[in-house]
Amino acid sequence: MAMLILPEVFRRTWGERALPSDGSDPVCEPFWPEAVARVKAKKPGFIFMAEGYWDLEWELMRMGFDYCYDKKLYDRLLSRDTEAVRAHLWADMAYQNRLVRFMENHDEPRAAHEFPSPIHQAAAVVNYFTPGLRFFHEGQLEGRRIKVSMHLGRRPEEPPDPVSRGFYERLPVCLKRPEVRDGLWRLMEVRPAWSGNPTWDRFPAFAWEGETDRRLLVTVNYGPTRAQCYVILPFDDLKRKKPAFRDLMSEARYEREGPDLLERGLHLDLEAWGFHVFAW
Repeated sequence: MAMLILPEVFRRTWGERALPSDGSDPVCEPFWPEAVARVKAKKPGFIFMAEGYWDLEWELMRMGFDYCYDKKLYDRLLSRDTEAVRAHLWADMAYQNRLVRFMENHDEPRAAHEFPSPIHQAAAVVNYFTPGLRFFHEGQLEGRRIKVSMHLGRRPEEPPDPVSRGFYERLPVCLKRPEVRDGLWRLMEVRPAWSGNPTWDRFPAFAWEGETDRRLLVTVNYGPTRAQCYVILPFDDLKRKKPAFRDLMSEARYEREGPDLLERGLHLDLEAWGFHVFAW
């Protein structure tokens, strides 16, 4: 709860009780800049990660934190608000690269409980293929559903969920690819599949580009019904190629003509909460 000792938050929380009787203000100087500087002077590789809320993430980063919780993306995925999810992902990369993306933690309900299975997987694909630090909670990969206080030394037995385990066995393999770890991320433009079809705006779509033409295209229909769209691919080298798109999370594979992709984009037709993680 790193933001609780920011001066303005401290004053707002404690009011006059925070001030001594002589009227001086003991919290006029922020704590974190000096604390971070002192630690990093002794341990330069030390990483500060803030559990921060209330739109104070950037303030904490400015004070020296390397990473800060991205509760906003979690909340928007939980509320199934695709437009808000896409708007959040337009933020500056200097900010996004320092956000902690998570599906659950010790404070939140279990992801397998809050997100039904198809939505859970769709939300995880959006969440973990964005830039930043990827945070996995103990028990998440096995699909645990019962939230237990971290202060207890016991919990109910829960057999691993085979669907969750299968999904989370494939996901880290994709995330370890060099274009995801070291490449350039960008949010893709999405357009209607045809006039009068409003389902296109359910698609967050983004690409990872690495060296030697390695690319990953991630697309998700984050909505409750089947949806269609065109994803615009701004890669000029496509005009000389006939790319094959291989889905790393399923058996799907498609070949397309490069010039047509440049002119119209990649057509997608996905079931509710469906997704692709294409390598080509």
